Amino acid sequence: MQAEAPAAALCDAAELIRRASALIFDVDGTLAETEELHRQAFNEAFLRHGLAWHWDRAVYKDLLRITGGKERIRAYHARRRAAPPLSDVDIAELHRIKTAHYAELVETGCCPLRPGVAELLAAARSRGQRLAIATTTSRGNIDALLSRALGKRWAADFEAIVAGDDVRHKKPAPDVYLEILGRLKLEAANCVAIEDSANGLLAASRANIPVVITHSMFFRDDDFTDARFVLEDLSELAGLG
Repeated sequence: MQAEAPAAALCDAAELIRRASALIFDVDGTLAETEELHRQAFNEAFLRHGLAWHWDRAVYKDLLRITGGKERIRAYHARRRAAPPLSDVDIAELHRIKTAHYAELVETGCCPLRPGVAELLAAARSRGQRLAIATTTSRGNIDALLSRALGKRWAADFEAIVAGDDVRHKKPAPDVYLEILGRLKLEAANCVAIEDSANGLLAASRANIPVVITHSMFFRDDDFTDARFVLEDLSELAGLG
């Protein structure tokens, strides 16, 4: 489903979510519109490292097809044939600087949860549903965002948290979702994944988990044909379940 969801579809989406034993959330673009802050943080890291690189939104949107910050740096470097050598240590240091600056940006309060997210989390907790996070971003990034948005004890609400560096292959590989299913000891059909990108949709679908997509800034033009439902944001579910 790619068109705006009609009322009947919204009710069906709400029912799918309400019946799930566990809700599994992506982070960047899904819980909050973080990607623009990530882009700014990458550019600050390049500046501090003395690299004459600048990722505008068009470049960054293309790079987002590659999951993982270090992987994006490596891929961009490979495209620049005249670029100075960058070792794995250099890339790790760039990513460390970027992550620290991202945390500084988030701490300003400029990146709240997306509409409907807090309400869905509260409703799920009240129903006794289990919550999990499956993401390609780092644990430091997750903590920076959710400590600000949900409080310092945010992790207590999530029974399983699997980040990009916790598995061998990042999205669109299903590794993060398979790891979540193993930790929760649940069948895929009893869960719902909430994602915002084609890579996230592929990852969850390859683990046989039904997917609800919520449109985000950088991925709204992705192909979401295989999603169970496509929503503008999670506030569309308000009052439906």
